[in-house]
Amino acid sequence: MSGTGDTAAGGEPPELPAYAERVLAVAELIPAGRVMTYGDVAEWLEEGGPRQVGRVMALYGGAVPWWRVVRSDGVLLPGHELRALAHYREEGTPLRAASTAAEGHIPKLDMRRARWDGT
Repeated sequence: MSGTGDTAAGGEPPELPAYAERVLAVAELIPAGRVMTYGDVAEWLEEGGPRQVGRVMALYGGAVPWWRVVRSDGVLLPGHELRALAHYREEGTPLRAASTAAEGHIPKLDMRRARWDGT
């Protein structure tokens, strides 16, 4: 999710790999208030898997609505929970309360209601 924005020698941004471009394009298609899992994105692209999508989002996702590409269990992105939660609340994304004290007070995504199938 960091999307560091590093530049290559000469001040030009590094060329984005083709797979990364496709992953980011899918992230931009997800409507406000809805989410897709890393696996959903890979399945939609018919290429790669959840780990590859996660890697793309970690490296380049800062330029797209990264909070809409999520873990399948609905747990918010570790280290970015509060930023993501602000986006979810602003967009009206369905949430549910944390189910155990160990999970703290950070809600989870209500995956049954929030998940978007790409249509």
